[in-house]
Amino acid sequence: MSAQRSRFSPAQFAASVQNGQAETQSTERINETGGASQHFARLAEEIRSYLSAPRGQTDDERRRYGELLNRAVLGFSGEREQVLAIIADRLIQLRIHAMPGLKTPYGTLAEALFAEVIGLNVLELVLADKDRLEEIQVVGTAIFTIRGGVVERSPYSFEEAKDVERIQQNLVLYNNDRINPRKRWAEVMLQDGSRVTMTGFGFTAKPTLTIRFYTVRSFSLEALSSPAYRTLNARMRQLLLDVLNARFNLVIIGPTGSGKTNLIKALIAELPDEERIITLEGRFEMLLGRDYPDKNIVEYEADEEDGLHRFNQAFKLALRQSPNRIVHAEIRDADANIYVRACTRGHTGSMTTVHANTLEDVPEAICDMCMLDGRGMNPERLVKRIADYVTEVGIEMRFVNGRRVIYRIGELCWDNGSVQVSDWVRFNEALDDWEHAEHFLPKAAVRLNRIGVRHG
Repeated sequence: MSAQRSRFSPAQFAASVQNGQAETQSTERINETGGASQHFARLAEEIRSYLSAPRGQTDDERRRYGELLNRAVLGFSGEREQVLAIIADRLIQLRIHAMPGLKTPYGTLAEALFAEVIGLNVLELVLADKDRLEEIQVVGTAIFTIRGGVVERSPYSFEEAKDVERIQQNLVLYNNDRINPRKRWAEVMLQDGSRVTMTGFGFTAKPTLTIRFYTVRSFSLEALSSPAYRTLNARMRQLLLDVLNARFNLVIIGPTGSGKTNLIKALIAELPDEERIITLEGRFEMLLGRDYPDKNIVEYEADEEDGLHRFNQAFKLALRQSPNRIVHAEIRDADANIYVRACTRGHTGSMTTVHANTLEDVPEAICDMCMLDGRGMNPERLVKRIADYVTEVGIEMRFVNGRRVIYRIGELCWDNGSVQVSDWVRFNEALDDWEHAEHFLPKAAVRLNRIGVRHG
């Protein structure tokens, strides 16, 4: 059979149907060239290519169209209806209304094609219940979900790893990206902060797909202290307000999904709208400009793979934009030194997060990142400097009894050659409540006294 004959042509197939050929003749022709399933697969590729072609006269129109496709793939109902309509219109243009011999569980050919080029296979069943759904994790054929911070194995699973790979290829195609033997990973980021991370065979032992839905909204400290959340209590809320007013530099630690971003946004919500806040993120996730449109906020999205838009360049520009506070989503190796310098040169009241096991470990963890740039620094002096000026107040987040809580608030300092933490608040798991000490060290007491807070 020649290549010309084996290649599927939508126009030729449509013409054969429109010319009124008998269904038996159409079926025989389909069988001759590989069967209805092969014709369907080729038509699916035609529709996939049609959808992935850029649309719109302007960059903004093309960006919105790409966002439409991404959201449709990730299960957003409104966008799915729009894409289904686009597929149906395309079939009308091609004059293809049916495919003889094709057996599918779908009511129309458009729906069958939608399931192939947009649908998420068995993940559709997972997405049917979006209540508190924060993340979907796929490893090979296994599926896990995160709801309310709790990871569970899904009762559903893929039949084959190639089903996962098909979903990966749909996502990368609609983003002009690729996963192949030369590049075995890809990321997709939606405007609302939802994110998809994918890896392929060779980079990971099994293909993976992680869908993290944007669930963070504009919380207030009052909301987080309500019975619905119990992330903190009313006394802690007032303590944190005092910390903000006294302009302590804050560091927050805790495992992924423990509520660090919720807390940072809640703290920012309490600040005066006119305060100049500069945020730096590797990916836009906090979306402060969207949730707090009246605040004086400049948001940077840095890319370490782009020499012109790395964190060091973002910091340089940020420091020239008269920030009152700097909010750094997470300190990483390349930007640790710049953040330390910013906190020690007048930008008080700044906030960041760090991966560390305990608050006592935070200054040394930041020091280790600072030392990676090869500068000749005394590590002990650097740790002291970080403890005294960069991580003045530390907050630890944890999951406790199925909810996110502030587990510990403490004042960090350097004393007798090591990092010390004076606890202000600790969560007592046995009592399911917080224990307050709030005995401030002299340095913190002076600053709090200036705003009318007395220490015990």
